[in-house]
Amino acid sequence: MNAHGTCCHAADSQAGTPTLHALPPHDATPLAKDPVCGMTVDPATTPHRAEYEGHTYYFCAAGCVQKFIANASAYLHEHRVVEAMVPGATYTCPMHPEVQQDGPGDCPKCGMALEPMMPSLEEDDSAETKAMQRRLWLLAGLTLPVFLLAMLPHMGMHLPAAWTGAAGWIEALLATVVVLWGGAPFFARGWRSLRPWQPNMYTLIAVGTGVAWIYSTLAFVLPSIFPPGFRDMHGRVAVYFESAAVIVTLVTLGDFLEWRARRRTGEALKALLGLAPKTARRLSGHNEEHDVPLDAVQVGDVLRIRPGEKVPVDGVVLSGTSQVDESMLTGEPMPVAKEQGDALTGGTVNRDGALTMRVEKVGASTMLAQIVAQVAHAQRSKAPLQRVADRVAAWFVPAVIAVAALAFAGWAWVGPDPRFAHALIAAVSVLIVACPCALGLATPISIMVASGRGAQQGLLFKDAAAIEAMRDIDTLVMDKTGTLTEGRPSLTSVVPLGSYTRSQLLAFAASLERSSEHPLAKAIMTAAQEEHVHLLDAADIHILAGGGVSGHVSQNNIAFGNERLMATLGVALDPDTLAKADVLRGEGATVMTLAVDGKPVGLFAVSDRIKSDTLSAIVDLKASGLHIVMLTGDNAITASSVARALAIDEVHADVSPAGKAEVIGALRKQGRRVAMAGDGINDAPALAVADIGIAMGQGTDVAMESAQLTLVKGRLSGILHARSLSQATVRNIRQNLFFAFIYNALGVPLAAGALYPLFGMVLSPMIAALAMSLSSVSVVGNALRLRRAA
Repeated sequence: MNAHGTCCHAADSQAGTPTLHALPPHDATPLAKDPVCGMTVDPATTPHRAEYEGHTYYFCAAGCVQKFIANASAYLHEHRVVEAMVPGATYTCPMHPEVQQDGPGDCPKCGMALEPMMPSLEEDDSAETKAMQRRLWLLAGLTLPVFLLAMLPHMGMHLPAAWTGAAGWIEALLATVVVLWGGAPFFARGWRSLRPWQPNMYTLIAVGTGVAWIYSTLAFVLPSIFPPGFRDMHGRVAVYFESAAVIVTLVTLGDFLEWRARRRTGEALKALLGLAPKTARRLSGHNEEHDVPLDAVQVGDVLRIRPGEKVPVDGVVLSGTSQVDESMLTGEPMPVAKEQGDALTGGTVNRDGALTMRVEKVGASTMLAQIVAQVAHAQRSKAPLQRVADRVAAWFVPAVIAVAALAFAGWAWVGPDPRFAHALIAAVSVLIVACPCALGLATPISIMVASGRGAQQGLLFKDAAAIEAMRDIDTLVMDKTGTLTEGRPSLTSVVPLGSYTRSQLLAFAASLERSSEHPLAKAIMTAAQEEHVHLLDAADIHILAGGGVSGHVSQNNIAFGNERLMATLGVALDPDTLAKADVLRGEGATVMTLAVDGKPVGLFAVSDRIKSDTLSAIVDLKASGLHIVMLTGDNAITASSVARALAIDEVHADVSPAGKAEVIGALRKQGRRVAMAGDGINDAPALAVADIGIAMGQGTDVAMESAQLTLVKGRLSGILHARSLSQATVRNIRQNLFFAFIYNALGVPLAAGALYPLFGMVLSPMIAALAMSLSSVSVVGNALRLRRAA
């Protein structure tokens, strides 16, 4: 690796990336992948490991082990999301993301219909909506006569005696069709819940409507078998066909409204999927062009992108110049100039010039696919708050059945005549009103909407736990290069120390740096090109790692680097030169010295400019109550200069990548909740140790795997938006849980007959069914408010 400038700069760039040593070829032990951060680890040497469901997993750091233990299923679930990039291939439950299968079906835990993990752009939602609407309208059409025939006597309207028998049969037959045909899915799901003994909301619906229909059928066909406790003052046994039919219809209505609302939570993913074109224009060996499906494009293919077309996949420009709209990644409205060698990202839009590109990434490895996969994973993961609902749901259904049995026994024992009829109404009402659908949806539906909203703002949360944890952060630790600064050093000044001019000094330095890929070398070369400096022939080039470079240029011995290089080569720096260098460093610059034939002849100051929005973002972050800490491998003078300019609370300079992790560990031991923002590469250990790791920039590869949050736009203001979204999401989840708990806390006693002693009122099963359906719809509606979160 070419190393230039100061050692600390190398530590703050790719030079600081931890080196992973491959095992010898004869060793059969394979390397493992850390399921939390994605780094490769050696199972034979790493002390960090954990057992889960009979399998051993290996980790790069203790922080990754802790996060895995806290939410193992979510991390193991992530790779299946990538496999599900084919739309509609894998289905999962909106309430239980661990339930996954190929193709549609019902959840064995809650009975809800499974839905695709990845929405399809070809998915005909309108056709499915129309089918559900037709079913709902048909059920309503069959239920309305049943309801009217049952309610007419209560409204003082009685049918002629000759029609009474026929009306009874019409009511019974129509209700039977509604219950047995319309309620068949509910009965099937309720029955399946009994085999693994995981009773759910459909268990209660099936029991409630089934009991009401069976009782009514027996009362209608064989009324003589019922004892006096079931008969009214006229000796008749009441039937409740209308209750069973209306319950089935209202639950179907609730399912339809909930399904339609849930579809809106996938709009963000659909919008992301829609960014990629369906075809690409591939060039053959004879320069012939053919439009091919996107899934036929392979790495190494050459594609042509015409003006106005979308870039199909990730790659580099081979020829042509153009302006490319990258707003889908950066949010910046201004297009970016592209020429030979520049990177292109799939989904961006070519504006005004024709380009040819070489494909470097396809399928799930593209930037767009990684973003979609991460959003989908976050939507389907469980938040820690979900554990509250899970613990309640574990005993909720058996408890409801017990309450229904007690309500039946109480009414049958002390209730008014007909006692058993009132007892049956109370028991069925309890079963229907207490369906735990709203409770189960309270958390996951908010997470789905928040993840989608975050993706629209360029905030990619790794999982639901990250969304929830972001709210509690009180300390923000940031890397300097690429986080606070642009990450693109530029030459800011050249200070001659002798007779050489600026152009001559720049010619010497650029001639030595011509073949280097180091960021500081690129800054020198860029300045030389902009100033049209003529480069000289260089020979015998030697690199001192972390120090600089030396060689022969125009028969002169040239050395260019930091003070360490000068000391190694025996170049003496007088106090005046050192003072000038300190002044430049005090302005936030990295200083390099140019020596000719053993004498210093010039100082070069290279600065990494602070991002335009960094200061305002830090002011806002501090105003929100965050303690701001800067960690950098740069020297203390430069770091202090940047910290003063940005009013940062605490600075740690000359810190190695491993040292950054130690600083964060120390902050956490003080009781702080720490978020770490870095470039996601050399900062990977620190990102893994922090409570929340935040990757800046486009977040590819290690960045997206190491961090719990990726800021696609690379702006610190995104952290403020992420924290605000986290706070709004947790608040929304708590509202949903409150609604669900209060609904059941009030609904169950009312259904059991709590109002009867005071007001002589009994909650009808039909009203219970309507309340149950509306409770689920209200939870989904409340969650959808997050789509407008700032």
